[in-house]
Amino acid sequence: MKKRVAAVCMVCLCSFLLWGCQKPENEQNAENLPELMIGLDGSYEPYTYVNENGEMAGSDIELAEEACKRMGMKPVFRVIKWDDKDQELESGAIDCIWSCYTMTGREEQYLWAGPYMHSRHVVVVRDDSEIQTLDDLTGRNVAVMSSTKPEGIFLKKEEPNIPVVDHVYCLENMQLAFAALQKNYVDATAGHETAVRQYMNMTPGKYRILDESLMSAAVGVAFDKQGDADVVELLNNTILEMQKEGTISKILENYGIDSNADGGGTF
Repeated sequence: MKKRVAAVCMVCLCSFLLWGCQKPENEQNAENLPELMIGLDGSYEPYTYVNENGEMAGSDIELAEEACKRMGMKPVFRVIKWDDKDQELESGAIDCIWSCYTMTGREEQYLWAGPYMHSRHVVVVRDDSEIQTLDDLTGRNVAVMSSTKPEGIFLKKEEPNIPVVDHVYCLENMQLAFAALQKNYVDATAGHETAVRQYMNMTPGKYRILDESLMSAAVGVAFDKQGDADVVELLNNTILEMQKEGTISKILENYGIDSNADGGGTF
């Protein structure tokens, strides 16, 4: 009898130890989920940036997390050099670009999921500048973030109604573009409205936005043309579902972004 009790106790003990070593079911499932490798800019508030705790944050991060949760995938965020985004896609180092990326004018370059919001690009000048309209930019110097829509507009003259400027300085990020404007190295800078307002709010009254915008655009998630079309379709349907439910608007509003107005987000 004692031997039988001892045997039962040993079985229970082993079962307890094995159970205690197991991870919760949700953790096990999370580890086994297929990954979606997302390439992004790590310094573009309020969309994709690294917060004070060294963690990825921003509206696009939250949107990606929610979408992947619904899709049964695990988002993996990778900060990339923005100029190298196409090479990162082509090499398979990332699956998609999800960092306020403009669809308008790039429809044939990628497979797209979205759009999930709309935006406009604006021109910023110093408050005491003589520049009042886009035409006043003729012969001036402009700083832009490298490989963004404003670069194409000014440097490659993608928009016929935009005047010809003297020099276009393509810098690594918006922080450098604003530094150039502050130091009077350039007469203006340009970028997505909500993003540039982040910098303007740091020094109230020092800058102003021209009334005329450079362009309005749709924003989406870009995949390589040879990417997984099934994943693109799944994400696109998930985005539509999140839009209908109001989930996207709710997340964007938490960051002061209106998804339906020309103040949305894009590069």
